[in-house]
Amino acid sequence: MTSAFESIAQGLQQAIDLNQGGDVAVRTHRPEPVNVAQIRNNLGMTQMEFAAKFCISVATLRHWERGDRTPHGPALALLHVVAKEPQAVLRALA
Repeated sequence: MTSAFESIAQGLQQAIDLNQGGDVAVRTHRPEPVNVAQIRNNLGMTQMEFAAKFCISVATLRHWERGDRTPHGPALALLHVVAKEPQAVLRALA
């Protein structure tokens, strides 16, 4: 039980250090931001079409395109794939 606690405590400390800008001996992955409007325009879709096709609310899409908010987590990952392999995503969602 002690090793589980130590592992959790170490992970928590690393998260705190990383959040405070310190160096930690872990690898993190932060995808680059995407230009949602450009991705949508490259596909030749309206906001309504893009939102419906990729299961995104139109309001959220508009916020992303205006820069009020930025996509993160799974949405950001999806948008990266859509930007690079749109037809694969469209086939998968069909």
